[in-house]
Amino acid sequence: MGTKHNDINRRRGTATQFRLFISPRFIESNEMKTNEAFKRWLLLSAVIAIASAVDITDIKQLDAAKKGNDRRIVLQDIHVPAGSTLNLENLKPHTTVIVNGKITFGYKEWRGPLIKISGRNIKVEGTKGSLIDGDGARWWDGRGGNGGKVKPKLITLRLTDSEVSNLNFKNSPAHGVAVFKCRNVKIHHITFDDKDGHTKGGHNTDAFDVGNSDRVTISDCYVDNQDDCLAVNSGTRIVFEKNTCIGGHGISIGSIGGRSNNVVDDVLVKDCKVINNDNGIRIKTKSDATGLVKNVKFINVELENIKNIGISILGNYANGGPSGQLTPGIPIQDLVIDNVHGTVNPQGVNIKVWVVDAARWTWKSNVTGGKKTDWCQGIPSGVNIACGV
Repeated sequence: MGTKHNDINRRRGTATQFRLFISPRFIESNEMKTNEAFKRWLLLSAVIAIASAVDITDIKQLDAAKKGNDRRIVLQDIHVPAGSTLNLENLKPHTTVIVNGKITFGYKEWRGPLIKISGRNIKVEGTKGSLIDGDGARWWDGRGGNGGKVKPKLITLRLTDSEVSNLNFKNSPAHGVAVFKCRNVKIHHITFDDKDGHTKGGHNTDAFDVGNSDRVTISDCYVDNQDDCLAVNSGTRIVFEKNTCIGGHGISIGSIGGRSNNVVDDVLVKDCKVINNDNGIRIKTKSDATGLVKNVKFINVELENIKNIGISILGNYANGGPSGQLTPGIPIQDLVIDNVHGTVNPQGVNIKVWVVDAARWTWKSNVTGGKKTDWCQGIPSGVNIACGV
């Protein structure tokens, strides 16, 4: 009877409690006095402490789950109605959110996002085989955010001292993961699979957009999309490492300018692969704007079969490419390009630099294959770049 009763409670979205009793005699034992044994005991206690869980099978159960005492929320095969957000904002500290099964969304033209998550000391993770399916083909029209259907953003994260891992996203309607006002957050082992958009009209399907954030690490992710793999629009101490980017617009800093915060400082892009993208790595700042790009490092980045530009540093970026006169409002300083290597298609350009007021660059690259020539401007003195070819 007890087992059956617990199963019923879990299906209804109520909590099943687990408790652990530690004998005083065990605590006083010699084994307990060793560091390793004590660590094992603490780990076991922590696991037991979070074992109180609530299963959510309907979005209507979320409010009660967030207000309850459970610290483990399991999202089990949820359908989010059209025009609604899966609202996981203001989670209590030390809450773990588990994505299990498939999350789907009803269709409506609106800006979203489809999911919001916020809180401090939060852990979000997916189980093996779980999927967050945006079914973006219902919105795709080849125009992205530049007109046509109004498309919802997929997910917004606003987290502190938190971790997000092992989530599988498929076919985002437009922009994917917005990392906004995050502090000390680790994001890893994320799959962002929008490859259907290559033939079905996907556009502006950025994987990771970072803004107003500090100490964010994104690692061990796989992206197949139709826009930036990473776009850092503002923020400090951002790390993007051991990621694979396929089919999109490359790894980007920017575009910078025109926002309330236009400073990017201390970004490390390391040990990444960029394959079959329009661009490899790039920095994009806007004319007639103010801000700063400083201490950006691209280290050990492999480029393969890049269509347009292998390495692109543009100071007059507009949505369609370079536009307008260069202005000195957003200097690019202390840039490091170290072992960025690989191939560009013959119709492309290996390296393009078009900036003003740049300073203190270090550059070591080996990008080949592009046969198209282009003009370069603003390379700091003392920096030897085979630019424009």
